[in-house]
Amino acid sequence: MKDEKLSMNRRTFVKAGGALGALAATGAGATAAFTAAAPAPAVADEGADDTIVWTHCHVNCGGACVLQCHVRDGELAYVESDTNGDGAFGGVQARACLRGRSIRPWLSSADRLNYPMRRVAGTARGEGQYERISWDEALDTIASEFKRVVDTYGNEAVFIQECSGVEQNIMMNNPFFRLFNLLGGEVTRYGSYSSASISFGAYPFTYGGSWGKRSLKTLQPGQLVVMFGYAPNDMRMSGDGEGYDLAVAMKQKGVRAIVIDPRRNETAANLGAEWIPIVPGTDAALAAGIAHELITQDLVDHEFLNTYCVGFDEATLPPEAQGKNLSYCDYILGTGYDKVEKTPEWASKITAVPAERIVSLAHEIAEADPCFICQGLGPQRHTNGDNASRAIMVLPQLVGQVGRPGTNSGGTVGNDDIGLSSLPTGDNPIETKFPNFLWPEAIRDGEKLTATNAGIKNADALKCGVKFLVNYGNNMMANQNADINYTTDILRDESLCEFILQYDVAWTDSCNWADIVLPDLTPQETYSLSAAGENNDVYGIRFGQPVSAPAFERREVYEVCGELAKRLGVYDEYSEGGLTREDWCRKLYDELREEQADLNLPTYDEGVAMGSFTFEVEPSTEVDDFIADPVANPLETATGKIQIYSPELAELAETWELGEGDVISAIPVYYPGFDGPGTTTEEFPFLIVDFHAKGTVHSTYAHNEVLHKLSPFQAWINPIDAEPLGIADGDAVALKSAQGEMRTIAKVTNRVIPGTIMHPQGAWHSADMAGDRIDHGGCTNTITSRHCNPVSKGTGQHSVIGSIEKVEG
Repeated sequence: MKDEKLSMNRRTFVKAGGALGALAATGAGATAAFTAAAPAPAVADEGADDTIVWTHCHVNCGGACVLQCHVRDGELAYVESDTNGDGAFGGVQARACLRGRSIRPWLSSADRLNYPMRRVAGTARGEGQYERISWDEALDTIASEFKRVVDTYGNEAVFIQECSGVEQNIMMNNPFFRLFNLLGGEVTRYGSYSSASISFGAYPFTYGGSWGKRSLKTLQPGQLVVMFGYAPNDMRMSGDGEGYDLAVAMKQKGVRAIVIDPRRNETAANLGAEWIPIVPGTDAALAAGIAHELITQDLVDHEFLNTYCVGFDEATLPPEAQGKNLSYCDYILGTGYDKVEKTPEWASKITAVPAERIVSLAHEIAEADPCFICQGLGPQRHTNGDNASRAIMVLPQLVGQVGRPGTNSGGTVGNDDIGLSSLPTGDNPIETKFPNFLWPEAIRDGEKLTATNAGIKNADALKCGVKFLVNYGNNMMANQNADINYTTDILRDESLCEFILQYDVAWTDSCNWADIVLPDLTPQETYSLSAAGENNDVYGIRFGQPVSAPAFERREVYEVCGELAKRLGVYDEYSEGGLTREDWCRKLYDELREEQADLNLPTYDEGVAMGSFTFEVEPSTEVDDFIADPVANPLETATGKIQIYSPELAELAETWELGEGDVISAIPVYYPGFDGPGTTTEEFPFLIVDFHAKGTVHSTYAHNEVLHKLSPFQAWINPIDAEPLGIADGDAVALKSAQGEMRTIAKVTNRVIPGTIMHPQGAWHSADMAGDRIDHGGCTNTITSRHCNPVSKGTGQHSVIGSIEKVEG
């Protein structure tokens, strides 16, 4: 970390409980003292009845916003956010959005889990029949089942699911990994629901990793930003996050932003960015149409392409690919495999973007210097999303706008962080990994999943199916997972997965598919520590203390895994001689202080009193090393260069087994794929896409009525489509697909492209699973499919064809 990248906002340091004096920040790049905005926890405000307890929001929106919890008579009275830093527009404060600020009713929700519960003997998973048991009974059962499964099948039968609900802190689900790794390990996943296709199907084959990503803080005055499916002002709304960075750049630097999206998102609706509506899933076709104009009008940067890229034209192809019309130019100009010229008119018929706008956009991109091209995570969650991500990445390559200040890779937006470590998990003896999206198939099909049909890594195939499943801090089983009806059919069969543990803060529908359900504390009810948000370009730490004593029989995960460790004979190793959760917060922070000694960070106790601190990151003005000297600093690709043509993908295309509508291509191409654009039918005439809304983070907070009223779950439908169907704003409607049926409310609006229905994801599933299985909770995964992307095996569930009709409310 370089000192010159950091600055601090100048404020007066406030003593905490009379114990702290001003701390001079002597590092070369620090311009002011650390500040504290409130007394230490459990110390009353002067002249007030409240005590202030500092904590933060923990869900994986990408932020970690500061929460000042005002506690009165042992109860949370109200919440305010960050008051450190500079509150003026353009300054930086880790201010929470409405999700974090409305956490009080969530903490006291009637949906909270209070006691360990066990599925009643003789009842089936999914029936929701549970009985209260003691912690000893629960822990004894879990330990016994773990030993039985490992003894019978081996450690490859144990799997720990990802934990999106509590991602932003040092613990996450690491205690389970730490415990199981001491006991022989577990099969693990790669990829996530959020970003598997871009992370494992695009970046490695294009840049060898996430090279070239830059922050929105690097934007230059007056420059152009082109965003494909990127909505930071809908989902990354923290005061130190991407949405705020973009707003500052647009208002203070005069940055011009273009939003390419099926939905007019908040960046277009409220910040004034230009909206280019597009048919969902057709981003690769638009990129091809833009590329055609750039190539035919000689607007490409030939020097850049010849120096840094592989596969733009015949001359830059690898020797083994030459002479076969396999270059990107061949594909675009119609001399490639399909003999179709990718003109703007061709692209317009697919995307619904007017041809003249495609032409003018190409010229704007070519003339902008610098030009920042980025994408959100929506395009890569469509069918063949691996290809779509790579297709968008080609655009900045064509005009030489990558690797330099004010540019981006064409992928997601970059950021930097302070480098806080999480709870160490130790070494896992099991090296086999499977794509996270395929965890239901890993239960059902086991050893049938191979390297070539399912992307199994470090082994030719799985050794066995998943028999022992841990779901901590997530709502995956019956909510945040494609085709719930299909998945729950697998979970219902106890001959497949033999033991399921659900450990969460609230009784979601996923709890109904577990054998044991444990009641967790929220991170605000225990000790926590987090770096500033994983998607926020600042260096900061958020310290968390318990807002209240644990209620009922709720217990936090590190302690509970410690109790399991005692039963399984590894407690001393697990706890390193008895370290508590709070001890680990202190230990990991002290290690950070030592690693970043040049920053002169406050002590742990001083930090707790302060609640949080933030360094603002200064934008880099340096050219990336690869651009400065590509020979001395090659990328980690097969060729050492930017790969428009990927030799690795060419090999996979020859050897991997592919599903219906799938394609693996050495160059990024447009291919509509399974349930993609152009596949609608008379029965299912609409494309249906879910999106991240302002009121939830995945399914977290979905039952918070405060947020539900402000950001309801509604099916967005264009008036052109609604009128002939007799659908008015506020009508009860049914959305149907081949996978299932859900009920929701219509929102008739011109903020969605005709022919497409958009619906927020994250609503809690609520259906009679022994009856008609119609979801009345508004959960979009009732109608999404299990089709995965061909390279990454990440989700393609944003590609759905379906119908909408008015129903009786």
